[in-house]
Amino acid sequence: MNQPAIHSLTVALGPRSYPVWIGAGLLADHARWRAALRGRHALVISNTTVAPLYLPRIEAGLHGLRWSPFLLDDGEAHKTFANVGRALAALAELGATRDACVIALGGGVVGDLAGFSAACWMRGIDFIQMPTTLLAMVDSAVGGKTGVNLPAGKNLAGAFHQPRAVVADLDTLTTLPEREYRAGLAEVVKGAAIGDAAFFAWLEQHADALAARDPAAVMEAIARKLQYKAGVVARDETEQGERALLNLGHTFGHAIETTGNYTAVLHGEGVAIGMRLAAQLSERLGLSQPADGARLQRLLEQLGLPSAIPPGMDAQQLLGLMRLDKKNSAGQLRLILWRGIGRAEIVAGVAEADVLAVLRATV
Repeated sequence: MNQPAIHSLTVALGPRSYPVWIGAGLLADHARWRAALRGRHALVISNTTVAPLYLPRIEAGLHGLRWSPFLLDDGEAHKTFANVGRALAALAELGATRDACVIALGGGVVGDLAGFSAACWMRGIDFIQMPTTLLAMVDSAVGGKTGVNLPAGKNLAGAFHQPRAVVADLDTLTTLPEREYRAGLAEVVKGAAIGDAAFFAWLEQHADALAARDPAAVMEAIARKLQYKAGVVARDETEQGERALLNLGHTFGHAIETTGNYTAVLHGEGVAIGMRLAAQLSERLGLSQPADGARLQRLLEQLGLPSAIPPGMDAQQLLGLMRLDKKNSAGQLRLILWRGIGRAEIVAGVAEADVLAVLRATV
């Protein structure tokens, strides 16, 4: 099947608006993304898995600049302050000035760390997102959330720092392992579950095509998810209200990821499990009907995603980690729940006893 044409959209933030390009061959489309580089220096942050595959495709686009690569080891465990320090040292060695640019070539870990490093250097320089995983394409590359993990929890240190452009080259998905690809589908489902019941129904109808990586279905899913997210970010950039809805499943999911030391459960898998737990909690609180949770579980399973907490995890420990979630207020749990598919909402003051009951029912 022929690859679909390039799709473009804009994250509308006034003078800080930026383009998002989705399509095949974009890393080698140097004329398109080179215009986003304003200075003479560039640091390309990638990892040891992605760089050998795709760094050569962007090298020619950096002709005439002083640039260098900075490579992380692969995995969530490397999204640390220590590696931010190393990245900043690399910028210093490069002689990067305030018009320099950091290019993030990789998945969510690379994008988050690269963006945070760019936010820190000289109080903020440009960066460009070049996501190479489905999860990063449909979520973390767009919206300007950057940060690193702490031993106490995931993404507890970070900054809002918007990219200059997002370059989502679908060719990179051809080398993405099956488990990583399916984990990215969880973030697609999340967008539909939050606020687009029609999109959720579309995903149900096209689940087999998405699982098989049909190019047209993948392009459509990415474009629809990002169009929704771009609108939310434009209305609530720093998560004062509506944008918090994009965290459906994340409070549960981050706790599960942290308990697994960021190795046992992928982020998208944590989100999938977290969404199912949020649906179960919504049912327990009388907010939603079991039929909606059943539809969610069926779709997750059809896409090859987990919907239950891995064996061996302790419910009380998970609850303790959930208390550190950034959405909480005045010492009370503040969760994203729903009233059914496409109708997520922020619920404050959720009783810990109810959360613990849901956790214990699935560990």
